[in-house]
Amino acid sequence: MNVTLAVKQYISKMIESSGPGMKVLLMDKETKCPMIRVSVVYTQSEILQKEVYLFERIDSKNRDNMKHLKAICFLRPTKENVEHLIQELRRPKYSVYFIYFSNVISKSEIKSLAEADEQEVVAEVQEFYGDFIAVNPHLFSLNLQGVSRGRSWEPSVLPRVTQGLTSVLLALKKCPMIRYQLSSDMSKRLAESVKQIITKEYELFDFRKTEVPPLLLILDRSDDAITPLLNQWTYQAMVHELLGLNNNRIDLSRVPGISKDLREVVLSAENDEFYANNLYLNFGEIGTNIKNLMEDFQKKKPKDKQKLESITDMKAFVDNYPQFKKMSGTVSKHVTVVGELSRLVSERQLMEVSEVEQELACQNDHSSAQQNLRRLLQNPRLSEIDAVRLVMLYALRYEKHSSSILPSLMEELNRKGVLERHRKMIQAVVEYGGKRIRGSELIAPTDAVAITKQFFKGLKGVENVYTQHQPLIHDTLDQLIKGRLKDSQFPYLGPSSLRDRPQDIIVFIIGGATYEEALTVYNLNRTMPGVRIVLGGTVIHNTKSFLEEVMLSVGSGGHRTQGGGRQLSRR
Repeated sequence: MNVTLAVKQYISKMIESSGPGMKVLLMDKETKCPMIRVSVVYTQSEILQKEVYLFERIDSKNRDNMKHLKAICFLRPTKENVEHLIQELRRPKYSVYFIYFSNVISKSEIKSLAEADEQEVVAEVQEFYGDFIAVNPHLFSLNLQGVSRGRSWEPSVLPRVTQGLTSVLLALKKCPMIRYQLSSDMSKRLAESVKQIITKEYELFDFRKTEVPPLLLILDRSDDAITPLLNQWTYQAMVHELLGLNNNRIDLSRVPGISKDLREVVLSAENDEFYANNLYLNFGEIGTNIKNLMEDFQKKKPKDKQKLESITDMKAFVDNYPQFKKMSGTVSKHVTVVGELSRLVSERQLMEVSEVEQELACQNDHSSAQQNLRRLLQNPRLSEIDAVRLVMLYALRYEKHSSSILPSLMEELNRKGVLERHRKMIQAVVEYGGKRIRGSELIAPTDAVAITKQFFKGLKGVENVYTQHQPLIHDTLDQLIKGRLKDSQFPYLGPSSLRDRPQDIIVFIIGGATYEEALTVYNLNRTMPGVRIVLGGTVIHNTKSFLEEVMLSVGSGGHRTQGGGRQLSRR
């Protein structure tokens, strides 16, 4: 199961089906950037090599007539897009149209398109199920934020999430059994909504039966509000937390002294070997690897007085130049990114902050936790966001503790000059993911059995004091794979249940997933033979976006965001 490969194959088929000749790619506005779904799996140079020279939006009014171009349309099957397409076909600007919808489209809308095609310029209409963003091979996102109103779905969002999730199932060719988190009504409603689509479009989901049916597990972010609040120390997760990773792009324009060509950089494991190899390594290892990359670059760098006396010398230089230039760009990019991460870690004292975060998230010593937290809050160099998130972690961890010092911590934040709206977020996080809401045991119990387990874990040693925490999804998936996940907490939708160990698992988190959870899934895929897991979420969170999600959910502000023969054939 590989979502990146699934989308890449769709796009390759689209471009190949249109045959040789110059092409324009027409996309829609919903994804903000017309190249978003394509750019996460292909570089622009790779697309250019396939003779796609122009990228346009279907709703753009200022497009010229270019009858020498073929049009490849990749659109979401919305009423708005269908209407734009009808207008386009009535006055076609290109010689021929190959139309691909990223999800299921109704027969009535196909009929409307056929009626509009009076000049017979449409060569093909197909459904290619790419109605999601493939982030990593085992990670996808719908790029939807603000999905809930309290404990219920934002009405306009449920159908969109259903479409996105069923698109993933169709792309992976899976017709799964469904389990959902019982404590979350949103999980149950999404499970029912997906099941309705599977039943209605049963011919589309008629895939070859496997010995063990695939499983879709639907979870709710509110069951684990701790994971998105923690600082991260692996490369991809760290970049997203500190710099913000938006569809593989990082905005570095605010970095002191940044050069013009590095103000925005792309980090894609598909096209960047260093990034692919370091995605899940910790910050210390990345530092060593960046040094090795630099040394390797220095060895291969053309010398100033390189002899170019013969044709052979010149040919060798020209042959090697593109590779050198690409390596130079890779080195510059990663040195800049890692340098900025280092600067932020030092400036915000994140190693000290992270140590206290991990203690709050993983340990049971209230006395030690409050002392370390108070000490850190008195540090004048502690940033506002770090101060607030530490108190949030304390509020979630010791919510019902008889000696809770939360009121005095709130007063401490007030004295530090923390904005009122940021202080209000602390109560909002408890309201969103506190003990009253959670269906699972997020906080480790303090009974004798748990203490014994923790003692033995301590004897084995922790790999790193900054990475002690494991997301709740680790235990949930571990129990699921071992056949111990309780039906009373995660029931099946419908009468059937899985008797054998699951092999293909699609996990979807309403309210957003995180890169720490993606790392957990990556490690489970590596260490559990025969098990293949794909993780998805309505969005991929860092702390900032998670807090925006929380405030939208509890109603405290913010804005909801979105981070072709004539015969229809379906793929």
